[in-house]
Order: sequence, then structure tokens, then C-alpha cells
Amino acid sequence: MARKKRRVKKKARRIATFGLISIIAIVAVVITLGSAFFEIVDKYQEKSNLEKKLVALEEKEKELEADVKKLEDPDYLARYAREKYFYSKDGELILRIPEEDK
Repeated sequence: MARKKRRVKKKARRIATFGLISIIAIVAVVITLGSAFFEIVDKYQEKSNLEKKLVALEEKEKELEADVKKLEDPDYLARYAREKYFYSKDGELILRIPEEDK
């Protein structure tokens, strides 16, 4: 009878130890998978933001390329310099008219 109780106690201790180790392993796996999942979600959000930024930068690049082509034209360049930097031709007077607020 005493031997049987010892065997039952040993068996119960083994099962408890195995159960505890199993629970610890499961918790570790769940934590690892959870952190990996959140990292993946963050990467997808970052990818989405970077794709939006890429589209905006590509549009800006097209605008700048168009500006470069315009600036290669001497007439446009002269007009741009007069408007932007108030350069004038000989004998030309520049008057700046204030814009009305709308």
C-alpha cells in the first residue's frame, strides 16, 4: 500500500513537472509568435506609408523634371527671373502690386 502511494506520488509529480514545463514552453511560443505578429503588422504599416511617400516623391520628381525642361528655354528663364527675383530689363521698372486676401 505504501509503495503504491509512493508510485502515485511520483507519477503525480512527473505529470505536474511535465505539465509545468509544457505550460512554460507554450507561453514562450505564444509570446514569440505574438511579438513576431506585431512586428509583421508594423512592417506592413511601414510599407504602406513608404509606398505613399514613394508616390508623392515620384509626382514631385515629374514636376521637377518639367521645371528643368522649362528652365532650359531662355525666354522662360528670363521671365522666371524677372518674376521671382525682380530682375528687370534695361529701362524696365518693376512695381509689385499687393495681392488681395480672398
